Amino acid sequence: MTLKLHNTLTKKLDELRPLDESKVTLYTCGPTVYDYPHVGNWTSFVYWDTLVRTLLANGYTVERVMNITDVGHLVSDADEGEDKLEKGAKREGKTAWEIAEFYAEDFVNGMEKLGLIPPEHLVRATDFIDQQLELVRILKEKGYTYQTNDGIYFDTSKFEAYADFARLDLEAQKAGARVEENNEKRQPWDFALWKFTPQGQKRDMEWKTPDDLLDLPTEEANPIMGFPGWHLECSAIAMSILGKTIDIHTGGIDHIPVHHTNEIAQSEAASGAQFATIWLHNNHLKIEGGKISKSLGNGYTLQDIAERGFSPMDLRMFILQSQFTNEGNFTFENLAAAKNRLANWKNYAALRHQTHDRLGDDDKKIEADKHVSLLAGGDALREALSNNLNTPEALRIVDESFSRLDGVPLDAIHQHGLIQFINDIDELLGLQLAEQTPDIGDDAKRLLLERQRARDNKDWHLSDNLRDALAKQGIVVRDTASGSIWSYATNIFY
Repeated sequence: MTLKLHNTLTKKLDELRPLDESKVTLYTCGPTVYDYPHVGNWTSFVYWDTLVRTLLANGYTVERVMNITDVGHLVSDADEGEDKLEKGAKREGKTAWEIAEFYAEDFVNGMEKLGLIPPEHLVRATDFIDQQLELVRILKEKGYTYQTNDGIYFDTSKFEAYADFARLDLEAQKAGARVEENNEKRQPWDFALWKFTPQGQKRDMEWKTPDDLLDLPTEEANPIMGFPGWHLECSAIAMSILGKTIDIHTGGIDHIPVHHTNEIAQSEAASGAQFATIWLHNNHLKIEGGKISKSLGNGYTLQDIAERGFSPMDLRMFILQSQFTNEGNFTFENLAAAKNRLANWKNYAALRHQTHDRLGDDDKKIEADKHVSLLAGGDALREALSNNLNTPEALRIVDESFSRLDGVPLDAIHQHGLIQFINDIDELLGLQLAEQTPDIGDDAKRLLLERQRARDNKDWHLSDNLRDALAKQGIVVRDTASGSIWSYATNIFY
């Protein structure tokens, strides 16, 4: 199956053609671990998890790297302001190292709750300081750097294609438009590769700047301490693990004009090779039509939505309802609609415990016997996701497929096809339908049998009492023309 993706580099749908026809190398810009991730952050990671699942479903092996930014990300996203980790440390009265450890662990726990496939390499920027310094060294040797009082900068005038990726109009930009005024910069969009610790200050996270990177050597007793620029880590980590050229690089749309533009410049200047073949960017998630802002108190976390009765899988369903290239809008009403949709799917998934196949997997025989099979649903899902990760279409296919079971007697549902379809949904969309809809216990099954006997005997009072007993176990019973069907109460899904 052909996999096509909207490539920011070419501004069109491109067919994936990995360097190794059986393996895809993938780099995902990871979190800056100075606070809890909010729903906007998680949106990006759910989309790229869907990408991984789609690649696997298309027969590729995936080697994926995700960084954890635990140093160097300044509040401006460029080269000015306070380091976010240092800011978090002051906020909580801890060291930057303690902040990084706590929020990195929280992020990993959040990944697990959302059912995200762990990357093969989940690495911290502070573990790759040597590789980052080596990249600065290569760029210096090639003449791409210069030194100012506050750091070592990349000279973008030496990289002719600097503006191409984001289609920047550099002539129209003034100093301070993207970064604060720095009179020592040769161009206002030049960016820091390595920042010096200001004189008289000591940071929690700092390293000695090697003499060969400096214009003048320092006294051994008075070294110049520093820390890497945010952009540097991604290039150094990606190239040291995956090689000079990677197949796919992912991130948020806000990364295009600064972070990813700078990654391309420093990576390609150093290696002389194309950094990434396909660039994927997810659009913004707005909150009730506006931006996510701490000042507005709308940076909702997994903990926040849990307090309102929503699960991580409810959020995952909400995110998948929009295609990654489109702007999303989070409201609790929209999240509630996603929760209801997922609950409906779980009720369909529970049907697999109530059907018993008497047929084989021969589709012609199934059709001849007028049985309903969902065996073709998985292929339709793969086709939708292979078309630029079209998750709304994939969800529509699931809705339409499940609706075919409405009003169908249980003995007319092809159990194997239903089970396979549920497995395909979980494999491709990661919604954990099978895991969250286990079979009911023996006691509940006994009550169902007793209730059916009561109904056969027209003992409606006993039937109602048994229905109430099942309801106390979180099991809802519906009586249909084809028999009694049980489902889970929406508040007790596992």
